[in-house]
Formats: sequence, C-alpha cells, structure tokens
Amino acid sequence: MAVPPGLPVVIVGGLHADARRAAVARLLADVPGSVVLHHDLATAAAGTVVRTIRDATGILDAGEAPLVNDCACCALREDLVPELERLRDTGGTRLAVVELWDSVEPKAMAEVVTAGGLTVTGVITAVDPALVLPYLGNGDDLADGGLAAAATDQRTVADTFARQLEYAPVLAVAESPEADDEDRELLAQLHPTARQVLVGQDAPADPDGDGLTVPTPRRRPLSPLAQAALAGFDVEAAAAAQHPACALLPAEADAHGVSTLVWSRRRPFHPERLYAALEDLTCAAARSRGRFWLADKPDTLFHWDAAGGALCVESTGPWLASLPDAAWDMVPPVRRAAAALDWHPEHGDRCQHLVFTSPGLDRDGLERLLESCLLTDAEYAAGPDAWQRLPHAFDTLLEV
Repeated sequence: MAVPPGLPVVIVGGLHADARRAAVARLLADVPGSVVLHHDLATAAAGTVVRTIRDATGILDAGEAPLVNDCACCALREDLVPELERLRDTGGTRLAVVELWDSVEPKAMAEVVTAGGLTVTGVITAVDPALVLPYLGNGDDLADGGLAAAATDQRTVADTFARQLEYAPVLAVAESPEADDEDRELLAQLHPTARQVLVGQDAPADPDGDGLTVPTPRRRPLSPLAQAALAGFDVEAAAAAQHPACALLPAEADAHGVSTLVWSRRRPFHPERLYAALEDLTCAAARSRGRFWLADKPDTLFHWDAAGGALCVESTGPWLASLPDAAWDMVPPVRRAAAALDWHPEHGDRCQHLVFTSPGLDRDGLERLLESCLLTDAEYAAGPDAWQRLPHAFDTLLEV
C-alpha cells in the first residue's frame, strides 16, 4: 500500500519535548518530501504565536499568527488549517507533520484539521518511559511552568499529560536508559490498546512485505513509526473511546510492581460517604478514571478523572436508562452498543466503573474503601424515594 493521495497529516504531540522532537526528526528522515509545521506558543506573552515550517534540511518558512481572544491555542486553530491547505495546494509535500507545542492536546487539533477538510492519517504521542510517573504525579499548574496556552488555562501537568497519552492510538517511545521494567509496565497498563513504536526502530528488511512504502526517490519500506503515521485515523472513534459512558478503559493487570484495579458495581454510592473519601481515593493511585452514579442523583452520569493528586468530577449528561425511548435515536450507536452489553434489568446502564492504575497499589485497601461508600443493604432497600433525601454532598463541588 502506497502513501495516501492528497496531503496526509500526522499529529505528533506530548509534554516530553525531547521524545517528541526525536519522533518528528525520525519522520522527516523516513518520509522524503515531508515537512513539519510547528506553532511555538512560548511567545504568546508577547502577543503572537511563531509558526515555522521545516524539512530535514532546516527551516523553509517562518511567520507569526496574532493571538485570538488572548488565547494562543485559538490562534493555532485559526492558523493551522490555512497553512496546511497552502502546503497541499502548493504541491510537493508528501506528509505534513504537525508538531504540537508542549501542552497542546491532540484531540482538539485532530478535530480542527478534520473539520477543515484535510485527512489526519495518524495521531502520535511521544513518550519517555522514565518520565511517565513523574509527570502523572505532577499536580502543578501549567502556568507555573510557562506551559499555559491561555491566561485562563487552569490545567495541570498531570491531567494534560494523561489526556495526551490516552487519546493517541500510537505512542512513540523514546529510547531511555533511565527507564526500568516498572516504568515500561506503567506505560503499558495506562494505555494497553496503544501501538507502541520505538522511535529508533528500523524498517523491516523485506521491501516486498505488506507495509506502507514510499515510491520516491526509490522504493523502500517505511519504518514502523512512519507506517503508524500513515495508517489512518478515525476522529469520531477516538472521541467515543474517550467518552466516560463508553471509554475503552484499561483491564485488570498486575506485573513488575504495577497494578490496575477495575472496580465495577451496580449499587449506587452514598453521596456523603463518597465525598468524605474523595481525597483518599484520589491519592490511592497515580491515575484513576471512569464513571459512577450517586443515589441522590440517579439520572446523572458522572465522570471521574484523577491524576497528580487532583480529581475532576463532572456531570456528562444522563444515563440512557433515564431517557425516554424516543431520545435513543439521538444517541450515537457506539454508546447504545456499550450500554446494551452491560444492561441491568433494574438499573439499566447505571453502574460504578472505576479504574485505578499505579505502582504499589493497595488493591485490598482500595476495594474496602470503595465498598464502604456504597449504600448499605438497609439504605438500598429503602428505595429511590428515600435516596433522594440523602445529603446532596456533591452539589458544591459540581458548581465549581
């Protein structure tokens, strides 16, 4: 299979800047006629975003894009598609590599490029395995490290890194002498469905194999990283894989000192007891995520997202079981299918499904704490009307 026609676009991101640059350099070397488009948001404080376009020999073009609504990321969005269109229309570019600035998340950019009528053929997050745990444990605000994309950017290093890591179907893994088996296992458990490609991995020796090939200047097989960049990407499927109602969360695992606990129950949480346990649950693992329901709010699907010692809990709309039948036609098929696979005769798709991943995870202690937050037998037997009278402990948190 040859390089796709038109202008293939691959997005390469990640807070691990050295790993990201190594991955981009490898793509430039492996795909003749490829160029890299990069917007440097570090200059945003001066009112502009610096854009550069380069190939394997150096910078081909440079310019500036003004801030939009005092937001560097907004300027990137406004400038990115026109520049890619110009590269496409000019001709001669075989692959456009969009190298994202450190804290820019690939999901938003993949959706912007696709909405602009261009073809995203790959999304890659570059990772140094030795830095995975330090970044997941870093609860500092991006602004503290000069990594904020706007004056209103309140993200942390940990939650930004987690989203970068988990969205991409391909991880470009840097060669890291400091990384050990625990580091590599943590990376594998955090995103078990990702294709991991070593940045320095060479192409297969057989040029007549089934891999993608570059026909010019001579027929030769692409490296695994370049193949991943051109393999194809489905923006809608990627978004569905991140939605709390049908997210592809990690499975149970335990190896090299790293564990993943998948905790699923049907009984609702007691809002007051869960609220009291939030700090302990948040700090129990390097990363935790999932969906849950509260007894006093039975119609609301809540999203659990924790990293770096900080927890984000937010409402993501209704459970399907709370919707009238006529509304189901408006629900994406992937969500209807996910609900049908795990439908409960009494509670429908309502469930607790939380996943905790960490080195040194206290699985037994964590399970006991989670169980203690559920309704007791007596509370459960009292029924939904009684549940509505329980303390609405999460109201203040959800208003923030």
